[in-house]
Amino acid sequence: MLSGKRLLLIIGGGIAAYKVLELIRRLRDRGVDVRCVLTEAGAQFVTPLAVAALSENKVYQALFSLTDESEMGHIRLSREADVVLVAPATANLMAKMAAGIADDLATTALLATDKPVLIAPSMNLFMWQHAATQANLATLKARGITVIGPAAGNLACGEVGSGRLVDVPDLISALEEAFLANTPLPSLVGKRAIVTSGPTHEPIDPVRYIANRSSGKQGHAIAGALAAAGMRVTLISGPTQEPTPAGVKLQAVESAQQMLNAVEAALPADLFIGAAAVADWRMASAVDQKLKKGDGGPPALHLTENPDILKTVAHHAKRPALVVGFAAETENLLEHATAKRLRKGCDWILANDVSPSTGTFGGDYTSLSLVTAAGIAPWPHATKAEAARRLTHAIATYFSTLRDA
Repeated sequence: MLSGKRLLLIIGGGIAAYKVLELIRRLRDRGVDVRCVLTEAGAQFVTPLAVAALSENKVYQALFSLTDESEMGHIRLSREADVVLVAPATANLMAKMAAGIADDLATTALLATDKPVLIAPSMNLFMWQHAATQANLATLKARGITVIGPAAGNLACGEVGSGRLVDVPDLISALEEAFLANTPLPSLVGKRAIVTSGPTHEPIDPVRYIANRSSGKQGHAIAGALAAAGMRVTLISGPTQEPTPAGVKLQAVESAQQMLNAVEAALPADLFIGAAAVADWRMASAVDQKLKKGDGGPPALHLTENPDILKTVAHHAKRPALVVGFAAETENLLEHATAKRLRKGCDWILANDVSPSTGTFGGDYTSLSLVTAAGIAPWPHATKAEAARRLTHAIATYFSTLRDA
């Protein structure tokens, strides 16, 4: 997904600049066009020759270079990129950015850009913790600048703490998300999708039910992204506080059986995504009156399995061309997800670690891996909205491949 993207990389002055050389090499291997601005301080740590050789592009350094300005002025330099990354972002560079200072090529390009900007801070622990740096950080975040790190560990100055430039894979993951967010959603006009979302509530009695911690944020985000790409989306959701995405037809349900009935009624469709966290069990027979405490101890709850919505759709006479499920697991994530894809008969499974420490259930972030017949593709830690956009791009690619086959 990075091939053909354009990055303006501003290299600040710090020992961590050496990591940037590896970043450039890895990005070029993936087809990214990398143009570099090397600050005067940055050139004390990495040479223009090394940066030029790895980026396969001219390195820009001087604001008042007549040659550079005639060939590639600072305005064009900042505008022709898809994304701008400052790495390492020193305390000095962050202060200049926050104050709007433009006294060299790097800061002038940053002030002139209209593209997403990411910074990867790197500095001494106490410089990072200083009130001035934290105030500048807050200002930059408020302006929409994405901050990557810093990481904690052994610092070049010999101290230990936050201030390390994050590792190259983390920089690449952040860039992937930035490029994705800045890429228009592909067109899926004319296709129909069914998306399930949220938890299901299985009644025990009129006031109690069996449920789970699903918020519906991921399913609703997926429905919204698909609708934004032009699909006609039916969102079948269990109880949730999430607003209905624009352009989506919502059908509210409570139980797994109601959800299955609604899904079957909505078929046929081109795409089914089972993002709902459907309860595995329900009461064999719910009681009509509230269960009371008694001397005999807690009542026995006789459970039976709920219908398997994903498996039913995957084997349905009106099976969609693409059936996608989720595997919410707390252990052996990829092993369980791979087995689930085969067991259910669906095309794709999104493996989702929902261990309590991840904060995935009810949270805004998630870490997914796409499991298909071709293998496993780990996706970077991202917001659920970003994951929905990534999934929409993958779906568009899939249907495009079907059309061209």
